Amino acid sequence: MKKILCTALCLLLVNCSDFLDKRSDTSLAIAYTLEANQALLDNYEFIGFGNISGELSAGDIIISDEDYAATSEDTERRLYTWQPDRVAKANGNDWSNIYAKINIANTVLANIELYNIGGAGNVKGQALVHRAALYLEAVSLWAPAYDANTASVDWGVPLRLSPDMSEVSVRASVEEVYHQIIQDLTEAIPLLPLQQVAASRQSRLSALGYLARAYLYMGDYEKALNYAAEALDKSPQLMDYNSLDPSSSYPFTMFNQEVLFHLASTSTFCLSKSVVRIQRELYDSYEENDLRKSIFFVVEQDGRISFKGNYSGDSLMAMPMAVDEIYLIAAECYAETNQVAKAMQTLNALLVTRYKRGTFNEYTASSKEAALSLIREERRKELVFRNLRWSDLKRYNRDGAGISLRRVVQGKEYVLPPNDPRYAIAIPEDVIELSGMPQNPR
Repeated sequence: MKKILCTALCLLLVNCSDFLDKRSDTSLAIAYTLEANQALLDNYEFIGFGNISGELSAGDIIISDEDYAATSEDTERRLYTWQPDRVAKANGNDWSNIYAKINIANTVLANIELYNIGGAGNVKGQALVHRAALYLEAVSLWAPAYDANTASVDWGVPLRLSPDMSEVSVRASVEEVYHQIIQDLTEAIPLLPLQQVAASRQSRLSALGYLARAYLYMGDYEKALNYAAEALDKSPQLMDYNSLDPSSSYPFTMFNQEVLFHLASTSTFCLSKSVVRIQRELYDSYEENDLRKSIFFVVEQDGRISFKGNYSGDSLMAMPMAVDEIYLIAAECYAETNQVAKAMQTLNALLVTRYKRGTFNEYTASSKEAALSLIREERRKELVFRNLRWSDLKRYNRDGAGISLRRVVQGKEYVLPPNDPRYAIAIPEDVIELSGMPQNPR
């Protein structure tokens, strides 16, 4: 490998890979010191931004016919209407961004081992959590929902575990991808401090959160509950929404007390604040005393509803690992394991911080099914615009929810039925051509 000491050049080489399997004559640069490898992971302008494909596809947003026609990216229009192919732009698409970031994590892990860098436990743990979180993101986009009956044969995504760009990509099974995610997170936990100096670095708490999310997606509710409960035991802090200013354009700060690891979407026309609107039925589902109604949303002069409640603290869609999500994971898993009273207790502990002080009437449920119905409704309302709905729809439909998505665009109706193959978004065609991997069924 070519020996280049400059960390900035290393980052440039990593970011110049347009997509997975594009060959390069220049190998990744090597960082010899602990500080240089931490700098690779601290490249927040690159590491700190996630995908747009899930939120554009998930059905909660509305784009006007005029804005739909105005976007310069046909791929965004195709994602929005659940087209079977050509949904990734040529450069800087979600696939290339995710795998470039995985390559940064792999580079750090390889450097630590190759150069026997001392005292690297914290940095190694961060890299492992980054890689796991990215693979969880990837398998949620480009593979079917985890199904214990078929996960060993369902196509997942390529597992690249070294920075060697000459390796040929082969699609691992969904089961193999989740196994790697769990392995990385489990290995990372004892290496990491409970919290980092900033929420731009992965911590033990964020690793516990990702483990809970991964097991939730797998339908292993006991393990998801164990990790969610452990995280909440160590970090139960929730914001009291009564302390926020609902008249503010951006009521939240970027690194607020609920954020364990901060992530935001890349800038895109179809998800910009000036374009995207929220479905009226979702807005109407919030009670008048629910502070989220005024803190998350603003009703524009034309009557359409804009979202302003990003945990990013600005106009970019927030995708963090955060404490409120972990409360909802714990509540759902208590219900799934027939601990209905604990499920409601956990849900109520979250919601009391979201209502005007003294107005919240605690939820009760007489059955597992009733509890799950309440929790899933609140999950949608609490985590709106957090890029989690797409994965939720996939797992709900896997379990028989029968949710169909419908949109009318320029007078034409588009429908995405439950468990449709398009829930596994098409891999970029150039990646398929160069690698020889099979495309997702259509």
